Amino acid sequence: MAVIDSLIVFVVSLLIGAVGIYIGARVITDADDYTYAIVTALIGAIIWAVVSFLVGWIPLLGPLLALAAYVAVINFRYPGGWGDAILIAVIAWVAVLVILYILSALGITGFEAAGVPGA
Repeated sequence: MAVIDSLIVFVVSLLIGAVGIYIGARVITDADDYTYAIVTALIGAIIWAVVSFLVGWIPLLGPLLALAAYVAVINFRYPGGWGDAILIAVIAWVAVLVILYILSALGITGFEAAGVPGA
């Protein structure tokens, strides 16, 4: 049962993270494909986890490298360059925080989401 519960939490968290990326990409690049945002969130979560595992233990530098890798995924997946990728990531982070705050206040979920670092 714990595996199924963990899988459900991961999928729901990933979908919430994808909403954040979708909103950020929609605002910055006019991209209008939620499925593309889901794939981006999944790739971003995997890259974040791998980089965090490899260098996350290095104070300050490790988390910054993980964040840079996450933004690099967005930069690779969406048009506009690094500046737009950073803006998409910031908007995604804020959007996910708002969504999670609302869901947490309603007692539906905790305060975390896969696919958006720090959220």
